[in-house]
Amino acid sequence: MWLIAAMFAVTYVGMAVGRLPGLQVDRAWIALSAACVLLLAGTVSLADVGQHIDVGALVLLLALMLVSAQFGFSGVYGRLSALIMRHAERPSVLLLGVVLLGGVLSALLVNDIVAFAMTPLLCQALLARGLDPRPYLLALALSCNAGSAASLIGNPQNILIGQVGGLDFWAYSLQALVPAVAALGITYAVIWAMWRHRWVLNEPGAAPMPLSVSQESLRYKPLLAAMALLVLFSTPLPREWSALAVALVLMMSRQVASHRYVQAVDWNLLLLFMGLFIVTGSVASLPEAGVLVNQWLGSGGVPDDPWHMAGISLVASNVIGNVPFVILLLGLFPQLPEATLVMLAVMSTLAGNLLLIGSVVNLIVAEGARRQGVHLGFLTFAKAGIPVTLLSMLVAGGWFALGVR
Repeated sequence: MWLIAAMFAVTYVGMAVGRLPGLQVDRAWIALSAACVLLLAGTVSLADVGQHIDVGALVLLLALMLVSAQFGFSGVYGRLSALIMRHAERPSVLLLGVVLLGGVLSALLVNDIVAFAMTPLLCQALLARGLDPRPYLLALALSCNAGSAASLIGNPQNILIGQVGGLDFWAYSLQALVPAVAALGITYAVIWAMWRHRWVLNEPGAAPMPLSVSQESLRYKPLLAAMALLVLFSTPLPREWSALAVALVLMMSRQVASHRYVQAVDWNLLLLFMGLFIVTGSVASLPEAGVLVNQWLGSGGVPDDPWHMAGISLVASNVIGNVPFVILLLGLFPQLPEATLVMLAVMSTLAGNLLLIGSVVNLIVAEGARRQGVHLGFLTFAKAGIPVTLLSMLVAGGWFALGVR
């Protein structure tokens, strides 16, 4: 028991800090190393690992990453970026385009991939036009999180919640659509109010450079793939196998080598999931864990009240991250009712917008911007993220409090 507790503590402290002092290791390495320690010590068996890991969630996440890669190979991200950049002379309209683009794409694809693909394109185009990329990067990160709340395939934690709870794809979207759309509107309003007189850089940019766009002839493959996914998700077929079938068909291409799809997968995120599944599952199997959590949350366990759920999500998502928080909660309480799972999906996603460390998307945008020479710091993010998150969760709490579930 003591070793499980120690590895759990190391893992979730690592989730909060993001690294180990003096070492170039990240959250995925920390979680996977803790899981390996438990395996090597014999505290957890291979049979236990099979029970703790949600294979369906991992397969679905992998398949959606492969589908998302096709959007990049077909030049969809580049074309959409070029489309909204036509409004560069009207920064407020351009901002609206970024919010809508990030939100809509993240409802259909995994938001991590959308953020990863769009960040360098936006940075290059905006810098070339002498515009400050920071408000648009903030809009991208916040809208990717907000838009992904509308769908069970929009982000990793929603994928997991949908798989564990067996939630209906369209029924969930009907309940989550209003809070997600409201969060997108709030994102636009807050960033516009904060940056409306500061769109332009002090130094003029160079002449606009054309965005690189793939020349693959099958430009309609991503659209057909997205339509196929939505149709298949409306059937009783398991979502993970439906998505994997679509991904495998997409990979049969005469112009894009299959290994490029494999390279486009965020294996780090998948390894993070595996490590957290094992560590959290080991803790959840301890009788003492349930007692301690119930004492912290109250005798009723996980609250079904939207305001309590909002508070717990807000704190936990910005201490350890929303993905580790959801994995932990579902590991300790695997039989949550549908209404609670819907609130958990929406609230944990919106809570990730509070601080830079709140979600993986925020870190992806910040790191991608750094590679382009743009600094998106903790305080800069918090100035926009805090009001956007609090207002978004206020709307979501009111929506669920009205009983619209």
